[in-house]
Amino acid sequence: MIYDKSMSRRVFLIINYTILLLISLLCILPFINLLAVSFSSSAAVSAGSVTFWPVEFTTKAYEFALTGGSFFSSLWVAIQRTVIGTVVNLVLIVLTAYPLSKSKQKLMGRNIYMGFFIVTMLFSGGLIPTYLVVVKMGLIDSIWSLILPGALPVFSMIILMNFIRGLPEEIEESAIIDGAGPVQVLLRILLPLLKPALATVGLFSIVAHWNSWFDGIIYMNNPDNYPLQSYLQTLLQSFEQIMLKSGSDYTQLLSMMNARTGRAAQMFLGAIPILLVYPFLQKYFTKGLVLGSVKG
Repeated sequence: MIYDKSMSRRVFLIINYTILLLISLLCILPFINLLAVSFSSSAAVSAGSVTFWPVEFTTKAYEFALTGGSFFSSLWVAIQRTVIGTVVNLVLIVLTAYPLSKSKQKLMGRNIYMGFFIVTMLFSGGLIPTYLVVVKMGLIDSIWSLILPGALPVFSMIILMNFIRGLPEEIEESAIIDGAGPVQVLLRILLPLLKPALATVGLFSIVAHWNSWFDGIIYMNNPDNYPLQSYLQTLLQSFEQIMLKSGSDYTQLLSMMNARTGRAAQMFLGAIPILLVYPFLQKYFTKGLVLGSVKG
């Protein structure tokens, strides 16, 4: 392989690496500061002496996060929402993308169906109409109120549809000649070939469900049903009240922490699950998106 060692190339690489390094630092330094605050004493945090390394190391904020409040119940709701929501998303995406990947000669009215989905992607029903539909369906305080309104992510469906259209038609035609029906072609032929694209859209769904907090606050009247991100959002608003409610049982812990260390500890714990999943799926991000967008 021949490398370009010209001066302009070297200058470009230096500037490129410098910009990428600065962007990386902007992303990771706030997270390191959050971790340092969560492991520091309340006195050090109140004095503003904590930067990127814990001062007067303590784990009291994590002990309170794991034993007081509603962290684990909210975490369980978030896990249920993420798992069920991602499965529902993937099933509907596959069932919709496969027929729409056909030409308009093979699927009558294909352009009408596509226009319908594009309109719903560009113009949502609005917050109040969606809320009224959820209320009329009796889904308030149910986990399905967090899943059904976004059951079919149209953007992900279009990615998968373009990926299917990029596959050689001879694969499907040979299966049909061998006697396979549409369901068999989809389950036995296409699904194994769709793994990179499914991993990509699946990761989109996992991140979207895990990070979503606004719908939890709207559709859940009982705070015990909040998913984790909704619970963490309430911590930002009223962590002092949660500490006061837990005061009689956690007097010793609360005397050694404050609201900032408590918030930092629970936000860091809430980010751990998605940080564990992302490295295993991130390789499909670029690959799946490029394949789904270029072909078709």
